[in-house]
Amino acid sequence: MLFIGFGAMIGFGWVTLTSGWLIGAGTMGTVVAFIIGAAIMALVGLVYAELVSAMPLAGGEHNYLLRGLDPRLAFIGSWGIVGGYIAVVAFEAVAIPRTVAYIIPQVNSIPLWTVAGFEVNLIWALIGVVTGVLLIALNIIGIKPASFFQTSVVIFVVTMALALIALALFNGEPRHAEPLFTGGSAGIIAVLVVVPFLFVGFDVIPQSAEEVKVSPRKIGMLVVLSVLMAGAFYIAIVLTTSVALPASEMGDFDLATADAMGALAGNTFWSNVVVAGGLAGLLTSWNAFIIGASRLIWAMANSGMLPQWFAKLHPKHRTPVNALLFIGGISVIAPFFGEVMMVWLVDSGSPSIVITYILVAVVFLVLRRREPQMARPMRVGGHSSNLGGLVVGVLALVLTAAMFLLYLPGMPAGLTVEPYIMFGAWWLLGLVFLLRIPGGIKPGPGAEQALLTRLAARRAQD
Repeated sequence: MLFIGFGAMIGFGWVTLTSGWLIGAGTMGTVVAFIIGAAIMALVGLVYAELVSAMPLAGGEHNYLLRGLDPRLAFIGSWGIVGGYIAVVAFEAVAIPRTVAYIIPQVNSIPLWTVAGFEVNLIWALIGVVTGVLLIALNIIGIKPASFFQTSVVIFVVTMALALIALALFNGEPRHAEPLFTGGSAGIIAVLVVVPFLFVGFDVIPQSAEEVKVSPRKIGMLVVLSVLMAGAFYIAIVLTTSVALPASEMGDFDLATADAMGALAGNTFWSNVVVAGGLAGLLTSWNAFIIGASRLIWAMANSGMLPQWFAKLHPKHRTPVNALLFIGGISVIAPFFGEVMMVWLVDSGSPSIVITYILVAVVFLVLRRREPQMARPMRVGGHSSNLGGLVVGVLALVLTAAMFLLYLPGMPAGLTVEPYIMFGAWWLLGLVFLLRIPGGIKPGPGAEQALLTRLAARRAQD
């Protein structure tokens, strides 16, 4: 489970986005942004850790929010993280062919059309399509083969990262890391706003908690550990890339981290090793979010918040087959929108993720007050005092709310028009389902059954 969460977070951003971070914020500016972002995510991770240890059920956030908040707020929180997951799935489907094209440029053949200045080619797009189909098939077979695949690929990525660190220690030039800060606070904020997208993934662990034989307390500990590991990974990549090439040259490369590895080693073979690591990171992230999104969609359908079609389980493997097929359909479509879609997906998915983190922090505080005797195998702050947990919950709430403000128009890192349109379209679709949820249902252990009863009565009247 640790590799599911960690593998989800390390994805592909460290290969494609590092040069932009270093140019926009400088080496230490980028590191500072990641330290701040990792600290916020660690607080959120602690909140999740207690909740998943108390409720180790498939669907994660969905169960916590139903237990402590109104079903409509539970829907908003669940819909937000589903939007983030789907954005990542679509991102990976586009990033896979882009990465392959770095090694084999010939895949850019048989042009179809142009999207935002990027020419979409048939062979290029089909690489993402075929990969998506194979991953969905793997997940339909079951969580165990998907988890084994995840573990194997994460080990390769970690080995590649250690090789990059070793090369940086022996061949890196500290003077290349200058300037340490560029762009001032705006540069740091520009990096900070992508942190939720890069760190989303630790919350995949709770999604599959019901299907694995791990103690509730250990599941909670794995959530926090995965966040810390991802933070260390990103900071290590930033530092090693920064000493390989001058920042002024970063913009000349398509995949700066890969080219940095080649520069450190003195040959292109090691550049391709990083690209292979990037591909591996893509697959682990993609696989993890397929697991997380499918379980959450299944849980929402079981509660009557989404059409019952999504609640179907495979007759043999007992996996949420229709939810997986829906996610697979998105994976198949995404590559045909081209490479520019990657940036839009990062920017549009991040605020939805933060909305969920805000509500999870709220429900953490609500349940601490309303159900103090709830069994919490991993209790934040210890069992002897309530103060430590309350401090963590309040800090998680305040900091995630502050982070959401960074996405608003007029802020230093405000989004472009396209991500706002995608964000708005996702929440307008959610509004259609939200309006179907009846009000007046009290939160608590029986909230889900009460919601189902109320929905059944409504259907009978219709």
